[in-house]
Amino acid sequence: MDYHTFEFMKLAIEEAEKAALRGSVPVGAIISLRGRVISSAGNEVLKNKDPTAHAEMVAIRKACAQLGCSILENCDIYVTLEPCSMCAQAISLARISRLYFGAYDDKYGGIIHGCRVFEHSLHRPEVIGGISETPCAKILQNFFKNKRN
Repeated sequence: MDYHTFEFMKLAIEEAEKAALRGSVPVGAIISLRGRVISSAGNEVLKNKDPTAHAEMVAIRKACAQLGCSILENCDIYVTLEPCSMCAQAISLARISRLYFGAYDDKYGGIIHGCRVFEHSLHRPEVIGGISETPCAKILQNFFKNKRN
């Protein structure tokens, strides 16, 4: 992993923190192309009143609009949490080259856990999990702890 990996994950964490301030589950995503950020997003489910407005989905939509295409070949996505099945399928359909994620999600994850979407997809991005895992998990733990209190 190079310098960009940790810098982009740091930006994804910042997006997750912004989502938490909006009251949304704190997940953030960054999409890069050739070492340059082309889109960033945090979870916007509550903000947009849209159950599909996960950070990954919003970042993919923004990246496609930015590049004027529906295929994000040669792009990488950095996400603070293992993507769910919906987001994993969107990553595959967008033909994103590499997925970097922080915390593992043994309950709702769709890559390593759950239905393991990429095992059944035509496009299988390279997957690197556990990047900045502790800070990514801590944001989620604190968010849900505060919700319970």
